[in-house]
Amino acid sequence: MMNVTVVGAGTMGNGIAHVFAMKGFSVTLVDISASALDKALETIQRNLDRMLKKQIISDEEKTQTLQRIQTTTLLEEGVKSAQLVVEAATENFDIKARIFETIDRHAPSQAILATNTSSISITKIAAVTKRPQQVIGMHFMNPVPVMKLVEIINGWRTEASVTERIVSITKELGKTPVVVNDYPGFVANRILMPMINEAVYALYEGVAGVEEIDTVMKLGMNHPMGPLHLADFIGLDVCLAILNVLHEGLGNPKYAPCPLLIKMVDAGHLGVKTGRGFYDYSEGIKHPRVAPEFRR
Repeated sequence: MMNVTVVGAGTMGNGIAHVFAMKGFSVTLVDISASALDKALETIQRNLDRMLKKQIISDEEKTQTLQRIQTTTLLEEGVKSAQLVVEAATENFDIKARIFETIDRHAPSQAILATNTSSISITKIAAVTKRPQQVIGMHFMNPVPVMKLVEIINGWRTEASVTERIVSITKELGKTPVVVNDYPGFVANRILMPMINEAVYALYEGVAGVEEIDTVMKLGMNHPMGPLHLADFIGLDVCLAILNVLHEGLGNPKYAPCPLLIKMVDAGHLGVKTGRGFYDYSEGIKHPRVAPEFRR
């Protein structure tokens, strides 16, 4: 079975490692932080336990999945025998560029290099390597073990054979691949982030409160989660980063992030991961926040 290296042990990275290992791939999970790797393995085990309890997998499948995952803090070592590398680091071009330069130097020449970026140009990332024809976007949705979609993004020089291979691998994971072209935000976030931003503007301008906005979208548009709650779940810093990519890349003022979103990120209120966003999660349950900073 193919050797897969996943770079980044955060929410997306551990989810990607989970699904590859569960489908029989040999996985190396890489992160500069040993504690992040420990936390990732704990998360994967917890998610597998949940699947076991629901009788989705057997106890043997859980054990085998965990046995297929090894970890390392050394990127050079982690990619040296990889046939596919999936980068899932912070949504920042400079960080991704440094990672791809290192991967390119140390991964086998035939290895495919994929990025889980949700908005950054595949073509731009590929340009820092000596194998741009083997670089592609593989944008998983969060939570990775549950969500079926994988957005496959062709860079300017991605070869058709690479796209076909990634589409095939995605299907092996039990996911649904959708191939799109390399423009800011691709499809998913080009449509999703302006909706979230408009919901933030509705709050900022005093049109309605947090729960009211989310309830309208859940009950009126049949969305499983309101846009403000979803923004908290994604991370307000991630939402802001994607909106900035859209605004800068497309040059259209309609993508400019709401001042309230900028202020909340500056304050460190990033949503679920910090315990505070449009809702308060500090007590382990979700409460809408009624705070003066939500007003203009």
